[in-house]
Amino acid sequence: METEARRSSPSTREKPNLSRSPLSVFAAALLVTTAAPAQERVTPIAKQALVTLEIPGSADFLVADGSDVWTTNQHRLEKLRHDRARPVASVPVPEPCGAPAVAFNSVWVANCGDSTIYRIDRNRPRITAVVRTGLADPNGELSVAGGAGSVWVLSDPAGILSRLDPRKNRVTARITVAANSYAAAFGFGAVWITNTGDGGSGPGSVQRIDPGTNRVTATIPVGPTPRFLAVGEGGVWTLNQGDGSVTRIDPRTNRVVATIAVGIDGPGGDIATGGGRVWVRGKKTLLVAIDPATNREVVRYGPPAGSGAVRVAGKFVWVTAHDIRTVWILRARR
Repeated sequence: METEARRSSPSTREKPNLSRSPLSVFAAALLVTTAAPAQERVTPIAKQALVTLEIPGSADFLVADGSDVWTTNQHRLEKLRHDRARPVASVPVPEPCGAPAVAFNSVWVANCGDSTIYRIDRNRPRITAVVRTGLADPNGELSVAGGAGSVWVLSDPAGILSRLDPRKNRVTARITVAANSYAAAFGFGAVWITNTGDGGSGPGSVQRIDPGTNRVTATIPVGPTPRFLAVGEGGVWTLNQGDGSVTRIDPRTNRVVATIAVGIDGPGGDIATGGGRVWVRGKKTLLVAIDPATNREVVRYGPPAGSGAVRVAGKFVWVTAHDIRTVWILRARR
């Protein structure tokens, strides 16, 4: 989910030399868990898509709202419906960025222009609050999460997770986490965040935060430079930008149980769960579907179409390609 304006993101900064720490040795060992399939046959997405939409502007990050999605676009947040050729709602937001969250009858989206969170009524699309939080990545490669009666956003690259109270529309807690943490997700009764580490070839990590205590309860080594993550289909999943792998964490044990080589490395990208699959969006490869029952790649879609996002909404899989102003809708498997 990288645009021209975002290419100075911390995920692409200069990589320093790394020492071979025990953590890096451990993480390197995890990266051989599941090999990529020997044959990578690419399925043209245009042939599989139920619908192909041409959306003016630069539709990018997504969040599900029932079977519909909201997408960030140029100076606006828009709602898309599978049976409509044009957005069904549009709300002005100066510089929307990052993956939004739908929670408490609202859409919560970061605004990179002033490092705030905009709250938008999802039924009567209009701005109802602007909350000053700060953003860990002012270039917008981040995600907002909702759960446990709160909205969560990484608000400082030094390592701060901010907790927002939707009843008061203000920050009620600032939780110390690892530095260089940018993306958050909620599931299995916890907040999960990725820590990109130093952005080099060494391991990053995932931290689990207990919303009952506002404390980190686990730090789990994963692959190099994890950025976006997804929770669902029996696990917590990270897309590791450093080597293009996907790491699966078992939330019952807080341990890595699989690392899947899908070859989607580099900045941008996205990951989502739903429909019995884990969906990985990249720049070099448009989309890969992983079967969580086997931890193996089952479908690879092409051709490459620049960066974008992926989300499962109801029985649909939505895929954006902002460089070519295109949105595809696939049918989710069950």
